[in-house]
Amino acid sequence: YFNVYGPNEFHKQRMASMAYHWFNQIRTTGEARLFESYRPDIAHGDQQRDFIYVADAVKATLHLLATPASVAAPNGLYNVGTGTARTFADLARAVFAALELEPRLIFIPMPEDLRDQYQYFTQAQVAKLRTAGFADPFKSIEQGVEQYVRTLLAQERQSA
Repeated sequence: YFNVYGPNEFHKQRMASMAYHWFNQIRTTGEARLFESYRPDIAHGDQQRDFIYVADAVKATLHLLATPASVAAPNGLYNVGTGTARTFADLARAVFAALELEPRLIFIPMPEDLRDQYQYFTQAQVAKLRTAGFADPFKSIEQGVEQYVRTLLAQERQSA
């Protein structure tokens, strides 16, 4: 599974998605904090991940569970992601848009212990998943984050 985000991840605490953390940061401070880039060829916020909405990850998983093993869908490991990398800045802007706020991105130093091992790009290779018959489209981060933020706001209203 690549970078999954969506409802009911609060229990993951520090390991919850950046969409969840930024929702809370923006609601508290009005800004989203992103790591600075330490590569001259990548601008701050332009680090990329394959972000996948949890409902899409579930649909892909259920498809694989329901598909009998065959030449087209052999048993084995599958990448569950969208096959498209997007920037962290795109994800943060999607959270602001879902909250109907102007983006305010603040770039902060990356912790020293992460700098040498930080991945600047991840993207799922989904050819095997598609060959196994999973043809559903994936939500864009704008679509997925919009749905996620609506869920978070509804949960806030219910607990108030």
